[in-house]
Amino acid sequence: MPIGRRISRGMSSAIASDQARTKPADAIVVRPLLHADRPPGQAPRRLHNVDFSGRAGRLEGLLNQGAPDAKFAALVCHPHPLGGGNLHNKVVYHAMKALNDPAWGLHVPVLRFNFRGTGRSEGAHDGEAEVEDVIAALRWLENAFKLPIVAVGFSFGAVMALKSCCRSDRSRNVRALAALGLPIEAGNRKYHFPFLKDVLIPKLFLSGDHDQFAPTAQLRQVAASAADPKRLVLLPGADHFFTGQLEPMRQVLSGWLKEQLV
Repeated sequence: MPIGRRISRGMSSAIASDQARTKPADAIVVRPLLHADRPPGQAPRRLHNVDFSGRAGRLEGLLNQGAPDAKFAALVCHPHPLGGGNLHNKVVYHAMKALNDPAWGLHVPVLRFNFRGTGRSEGAHDGEAEVEDVIAALRWLENAFKLPIVAVGFSFGAVMALKSCCRSDRSRNVRALAALGLPIEAGNRKYHFPFLKDVLIPKLFLSGDHDQFAPTAQLRQVAASAADPKRLVLLPGADHFFTGQLEPMRQVLSGWLKEQLV
């Protein structure tokens, strides 16, 4: 049975107290307000700047509004900030389009945000504590939409998204995970995923079979170690950045989510 049929909308969230530097972690600032008045005949805004609080301070985000009857909301996490990653990364943008553009059949609200120390987000890059940034973004989505959530991450963002969802006390409303270009080794950074054996929600591992940061054999081992349900998809000829393969990436991501949640 698709898991969307087992979802209870309006699920209340348990919000832990964070020690943010400014306002409490559950404070929400939206510019403009999602339901602000507009002149007669003017189309509603589809893209909103949002700020929310995490342990490192204020985090900067962009929200693409979805259909009023959307069945879930989505979060997309960007690649490593020290490599130039931010919420405007092309893979992050195209993942958002697969989730938000009505042409792809989902049209759900999507939040992208900058990790601490990136763009207008406060704090400094840590490399591990960004998991807390993901949790703050998940909390914001829960409060804003009262819908189940899909968490998507690209590269470093995929690592942080996966780690956040092994924290069952903070991510109970996440119903599916998609890891795009999950890295195994990038420069002097090595990533290990022993916790995936305990993550029981549906998981998609979507990478190119020429990903320079994830040899195919090693990525297969990571996927094999993860608890079911899961799926590994390797796009032929695609590199880590899905160069020339962004449309197939969108097709796989949107198709998989339709199977899981629609």
